[in-house]
Amino acid sequence: MAATASRSALVVRGGWEGHSPVEATDRFIPHLQANGFDVRIEDSPEVYTDADAMAATDLILQCYTMGTASDAAVTGLRTAIAAGTGFGGWHGGIADSFRNSADYLHLMGGQFACHPPKEPDQLDPDGGPENNYLPYVVNILTRTRDHPIVVGIEDFDLVTEQYWVLNDDYLDVLATTTLAARACDAWHRPVTSPAIWTRQWGQGRIFVATPGHSPDVLDHPSVRTVIERGLLWAAR
Repeated sequence: MAATASRSALVVRGGWEGHSPVEATDRFIPHLQANGFDVRIEDSPEVYTDADAMAATDLILQCYTMGTASDAAVTGLRTAIAAGTGFGGWHGGIADSFRNSADYLHLMGGQFACHPPKEPDQLDPDGGPENNYLPYVVNILTRTRDHPIVVGIEDFDLVTEQYWVLNDDYLDVLATTTLAARACDAWHRPVTSPAIWTRQWGQGRIFVATPGHSPDVLDHPSVRTVIERGLLWAAR
């Protein structure tokens, strides 16, 4: 039975359809409703310009890969988070949004740079996204294992896109993933990137998980648990 709605969540979804923004977010809306959120859904980040609506929003779940947002929308988002609105999401829906906006990148502190493909002799010339699916491990940091988002979760394996993330040191990193340096790569040593992180922005909290390229990844028990917990943790 869903809890009586006492808080407000805004789901902003759209952008590149390859990340299945509707199907992906639909997986988590019942979770929010069961935890007492009244959920509103929008298909454009321009809702962020509505100051009254944003002030009344306790959590924003964003799944909007690439695309654009106006300066006013990004300013509205930053203002709302600084005042206490929570902000969370996964994969490109939050870590590869609004590449046109330096202010958005500053807000997030971590930005998708690439997901290396399989080695050349493993590529299917007629293949699609599967050419970018690699086996990798998400490593929970020892010092953060008691954080409410990851407590009780062990390191886990995935076969999907592995994100190389450009990031600053204001992130509170909960888990990392290490990208190999293969003979076919231009880089010469392994690169460790944040895979799960939080960020305090004014009075607001930000939560990001980089796994989540496709619905089956979101259904992985550890990924789903992390996202469900992360959204609740971020909320006002």
